[in-house]
Amino acid sequence: MSPDRTADSRVTAVERLMPAAALRAEIPAPPKARTTIREARRDIQRILNGKDDRLVLVTGPCSIHDTDAALAYAERLAELSRQMSDRLLIVMRVYVEKPRTRLGWKGLVNDPDMDGSHDVNGGLRMARGLMVEILGTGLPVGCEFLDPMLARYFSDIVSWASIGARTVQSQVHRQLTSGLDMPVGIKNATGGQSIDAIDAIVTAGEGHVFPSLTDEGKAAVVTTSGNPDCHVVLRGGTEGPNYSAPDVAKTLDQLKDAGLPERLVIDASHGNSGKDHEEQANVVGDVADRIAEGEPGVAGMMLESNLACGRQDLILGRTDGLAYGQSVTDACAGWEQTVDMVRRLAEAVTARRATGSSVLVA
Repeated sequence: MSPDRTADSRVTAVERLMPAAALRAEIPAPPKARTTIREARRDIQRILNGKDDRLVLVTGPCSIHDTDAALAYAERLAELSRQMSDRLLIVMRVYVEKPRTRLGWKGLVNDPDMDGSHDVNGGLRMARGLMVEILGTGLPVGCEFLDPMLARYFSDIVSWASIGARTVQSQVHRQLTSGLDMPVGIKNATGGQSIDAIDAIVTAGEGHVFPSLTDEGKAAVVTTSGNPDCHVVLRGGTEGPNYSAPDVAKTLDQLKDAGLPERLVIDASHGNSGKDHEEQANVVGDVADRIAEGEPGVAGMMLESNLACGRQDLILGRTDGLAYGQSVTDACAGWEQTVDMVRRLAEAVTARRATGSSVLVA
């Protein structure tokens, strides 16, 4: 290496990334899937605006690593969704990027073969193909947008998105969100405080001008109009859970003070469950009881759920021994427990309607 070199001295390889337009053309969303996407976005907006008294429920694996198991989960969830559709709008959690506090497997897009080969182009194809297949079951898809550069590869087929606790303060993510076509749940910061999420909602609700990439992969200056469908997701934090009635009331007051709709979503996992997958059922039970009694402001919930409960360790390059349908990242509730939680939330909506406290906004 030349001693006069002042750029890329630590870059060891550069590989061409396919443009988002090419992947969309290669794996398009069929007309029926596009209808599912549009209708789910519209209905989530209506729930967030108080015009639909159902709950939004986002449920699925912590991170997708086995597309066959994910599709099997989707087929079960689609049937459950049809049974509960009068009370719940169910979105499958299809997270294909995994944020890491330090190091570890970074998700299906970044390392689809789970061997450290980092076939990102292959991961993008695998992830989009899976999302389109899941849409074929009738389920809408939800995911976290972690790397802003990758959002354009999936944003046309996602009905609900999230911005995670680690990126809630990121100006780049707030700008990205301002131009997204779907409702976006913004999680409280890792400490548990909600004000960062509220700041992000205010910011993303306004238009922005920022450098980005087009679907063709060309550098561009993008102008957005702002996203009015952002909302807080309470997920607990290092200071403990924040799903209690006082926590919810405090966040609703902060939203009101910011001139924002007083609606939020509660994540039953992460800090709210103490990272104990079995504890999610207790969180759901507590919130469901409050919804049944007419507590205002809770528009939906999130679960981490898989075919099999718990988690397993992943050793890169050694995937033959992995248990089918069990997470390799955060521990998840199993299918039977998931069904119980889904039914409990549906019963809460029924009970709320019976009390007459489910008042829709005109």
